[in-house]
Amino acid sequence: MQIISQQHCFGGTQGTYQKHSTANNGQMRFSVFTPAQAKDRRVPVLIFLAGLTCTEETFMLKAGAQRVAAELGFMLVSPDTSPRNTGIDGITADWDFGEGAGFYLNASAEPYCAHFNMADYVTQELPQILAEHFLADASRMGISGHSMGGHGALTLALKHPELFRSASAFAPIVAPSKVPWGQKAFSKYLRNESEWANYDACELVKNSVFNGEILIDQGLDDKFLGEQLKPELFEAACKASGHKLTLRQHAEYDHSYWFIQTFIEQHLRFHAQILCSN
Repeated sequence: MQIISQQHCFGGTQGTYQKHSTANNGQMRFSVFTPAQAKDRRVPVLIFLAGLTCTEETFMLKAGAQRVAAELGFMLVSPDTSPRNTGIDGITADWDFGEGAGFYLNASAEPYCAHFNMADYVTQELPQILAEHFLADASRMGISGHSMGGHGALTLALKHPELFRSASAFAPIVAPSKVPWGQKAFSKYLRNESEWANYDACELVKNSVFNGEILIDQGLDDKFLGEQLKPELFEAACKASGHKLTLRQHAEYDHSYWFIQTFIEQHLRFHAQILCSN
């Protein structure tokens, strides 16, 4: 593992790191805030998945989460949003597809399947890295995310309840099979339309054994709300399946990190109630 940078922050360490990913067939960067409590014991972990166009640094620089994480003794982890420098023709042409837009799935279509396997990276490789190189408690791990990353957080939590004990999201894409962002990505990354449901939170919640409450915050002045996000579809799916959901909708808030800054402390304390309960 290569250390790209490390800075002292709220008594802990904010660092950016790089390691070869087998799943994505290339170097992957990720950021970790390690609280002071991790100097001598393993601590709970919250993985945060960022949205379209973001990198491993976006959440750490813009969300203002380290102060509360330091108080709670939480390790914060944010991977890059996709592999980089894949060499695939046209892979950086669109802001909402390709590099910077991995959609936290495992691609099945050529040529993307050789590199775009973010689901395996987040659920298999990243936890192993954290266990080997940091004092992370793999038995107390939660996941959160924003927009495309909110989609990733919901789908990965619903598919891997053995790994993630808590889940939350900010303005997530809850029904990618039914909205332009998801349809564009799925039609290219996935070989068959029959695979789409496997990466759609509204479909996954119908049969998931993830039994924890899910917290979602959504701004009502979000310009993507009606066309791309559609939280009411996930609310209906959770109600139909009997799944516990708290959906909080906020007037005047948009899709930006100013919105995330406002409510990130509440999300961290939500995860702490679950991950620090025993």
